[in-house]
Amino acid sequence: MNRTQRDRYPNFINGQWVQSEKCFQNRNPADNKLLGSVSEAGRAEVDAAVQAARAALDGPWGKMTTARRAELLHAVADGIMARFDEFVAAEIADTGKPYHLASHLDIPRGAANFKIFADVVKNVPAESFEMATPDGGQAINYAVRSPKGVIGVICPWNLPLLLMTWKVGPALACGNTVVVKPSEETPATATLLAEVMNAVGIPPGVYNVVHGFGKDSAGEFLTANAGVDAITFTGETGTGEAIMAAAAQGIRAVSMELGGKNAGIVFADCDFDKAVAGIARAAFDNSGQVCLGTERVYVQRPIFERFVAALKDKAESLRLGDPLAEGTSFGPLVSLEHRRKVLSYYARAVGDGATVVTGGGVPDMPGALGEGAWVQPTIWTGLPESSAVIREEIFGPCCHIAPFDTEEEAAALANDTQYGLATTIWTRDIGTAHRMAGAIKVGICWINSWFLRDLRTAFGGAKQSGIGREGGVHSLEFYTELKNVCVKL
Repeated sequence: MNRTQRDRYPNFINGQWVQSEKCFQNRNPADNKLLGSVSEAGRAEVDAAVQAARAALDGPWGKMTTARRAELLHAVADGIMARFDEFVAAEIADTGKPYHLASHLDIPRGAANFKIFADVVKNVPAESFEMATPDGGQAINYAVRSPKGVIGVICPWNLPLLLMTWKVGPALACGNTVVVKPSEETPATATLLAEVMNAVGIPPGVYNVVHGFGKDSAGEFLTANAGVDAITFTGETGTGEAIMAAAAQGIRAVSMELGGKNAGIVFADCDFDKAVAGIARAAFDNSGQVCLGTERVYVQRPIFERFVAALKDKAESLRLGDPLAEGTSFGPLVSLEHRRKVLSYYARAVGDGATVVTGGGVPDMPGALGEGAWVQPTIWTGLPESSAVIREEIFGPCCHIAPFDTEEEAAALANDTQYGLATTIWTRDIGTAHRMAGAIKVGICWINSWFLRDLRTAFGGAKQSGIGREGGVHSLEFYTELKNVCVKL
């Protein structure tokens, strides 16, 4: 069953499209044009989605073999790629990101998550132990993994399909069912994925989508629903705290990847050109709307001035324009509301005494693009570490650059934050690299690279950047219950 109108984004519950009485608008951030009407799920729709997910656990999905589930999830991945152009167009319309980014990262990785996790679950071994018993006999202990149940999946807007399937892929591979709440800013690909789920034969109730906002809307109704066994969330830390409070009712498991104020550290012995290119990506890719991005850059003093000038050239070489146009390398922010937030930090930086190296405002965009959520890629120097621009996550295309002298100073600066998601370190000295990796309190540390991801590795944050780890077999720790069976021989 397909939607009859492409400009409508209904809820998807138990394999059926469900319109709500209450709707909200979805707009293209590049030009603010109306894309369509999104059904806002109320408590009744969320309850129905949770009930459908619960029923599916007792139906064909719950009785399905791991091998058959893996086949279906491979078919889902193939179904996404068969409709590649539709998914790319939907992601670009929702986010405004350039075509090259959506077509090379978001959609291929979003599809691949289903295959990767299906294969992980199909091939992961279980532990077993033989033991002597007090009466002189023997016993065998072996582990059994079972689905956790109904998983509430609350998704961000910066990488909508990729980060949603990063959760839905392992959840379904482990035999769970899901109720997905996409960001209100980016409803399209979660809705489009529902068509693929139906087309390949995923049973009704396994994958459900409820649209809406957080407080007093679908997000709150989902996290508060006692029928949800576990909640996984990617987003900002304040929302994570609210979700944890809701999950405390019933002692339900949570997995969270939250905010970050990530530091990049550049030593004087680095490969200079590669370091400049890497930090430019970390600061400006996806218009800075990447949880793993770098908003604080610390450069060793001997190359500080040269590095600032080189990064300025990189920022000013970015090509702003129609996201679908060839050569566009920099898109708008996700919404006019988010632009107001980012611009408030641009103003705060000046107020705190920053030197604006480049950017700092709104670009002059031609025609209809002038109505979009555009900001300039921006670099500052000269701010004190106490500035809100240094302390708080902006989630925009900007960074502050400051000098340092010693390893110890760099590590102290990097760790002086409530967050602990990621860092990127640039040096040719392997000893320096290992010492810094050990000293910085983060979940992910890149040496001479950024955003280089092996999906088998653990992913998550330290401190207020999250709880738990996902990726490869680590995802199984959240999406399954591990039972020990002890057999006395």
